Amino acid sequence: MSENEISKIVFDCALKVHKALGPGLLESAYGECLFYELNKTGLKIEKQKPLPLIYEDVVLDVGYRIDIIIEGKFIVEVKSVSALNDIHVAQILTYLKLSNCKLGYLINFNVKLIKDGIKRVINGTL
Repeated sequence: MSENEISKIVFDCALKVHKALGPGLLESAYGECLFYELNKTGLKIEKQKPLPLIYEDVVLDVGYRIDIIIEGKFIVEVKSVSALNDIHVAQILTYLKLSNCKLGYLINFNVKLIKDGIKRVINGTL
């Protein structure tokens, strides 16, 4: 399955969660519900996946944790903030680079319409 096909599934699942819950909850609640919905698709879904960080001779086994990774190639970073900003985009870009993934979604559930809270982020270093 391609990253673009996965992105459609993720969008549909995020829409379902947002329609049911609306804005205003904690990030962890949206993350768990999105994980639940994605699991029902039959895709390989991992949550809070440790991402090692390697710097010269130093290896940090859990340098970061990816909110959700799908099929080992699509990253979802879940937020519930008043507005997405550049640091949120930088965070998912870093995750994409460190994991060698090409595509991901930065999803802010704290919006009236979920389409306004989803940002498609492409790893331009591959």
